Amino acid sequence: MTLFILGLILWIAAHFFKRLMPDLRAALGDKGKGLVAITILACVVLMVIGYRSTVNIPVYTPMAGMGHLNNLLMLIAIFLLGVGKSGGIVGSKLRHPMLTGMLIWAVAHLLVNGDQASLVLFGTMAVWSVSEMVLVNRGEGTWNQPVAGSITKDLRVGVVTLVLFVIIALVHNWLGYSPFLGTYG
Repeated sequence: MTLFILGLILWIAAHFFKRLMPDLRAALGDKGKGLVAITILACVVLMVIGYRSTVNIPVYTPMAGMGHLNNLLMLIAIFLLGVGKSGGIVGSKLRHPMLTGMLIWAVAHLLVNGDQASLVLFGTMAVWSVSEMVLVNRGEGTWNQPVAGSITKDLRVGVVTLVLFVIIALVHNWLGYSPFLGTYG
């Protein structure tokens, strides 16, 4: 659990760095971007290794059939993770599409995972994404909504979303978690 918690703490620190210490972040320039990128990669590795090594301690029992809702929410989350930089219509309507996607991802997983490690991971990610939105709003003030682009750009993100969803489902299957059961244990 130590690696797991360390990964979560580093994830939050790396992402809050720009918001909480903007002068230091600016002073580091491109080196700072590289440092943050390496830190985030290390965070993901620590979280995955730590999560996979935790003991399954049940906290609550997910409702039956939530796997189907999870899959729908995951499609939406993956789409939102990519649509922010696509220049399409949807990305121009949301101030924080990527963070909203992360929040939906976390909530979707809390619907189907009732163990302690999942509650820590996905609960932390949900709180982090909302906190990050608050920090961005506070730091940047009024949002200048971008001009909406073409629906074609959103459709491209939709196709990529479907491909990524299949890849993610295959990886989950490979790890022993079938995302198509409807109910998880």
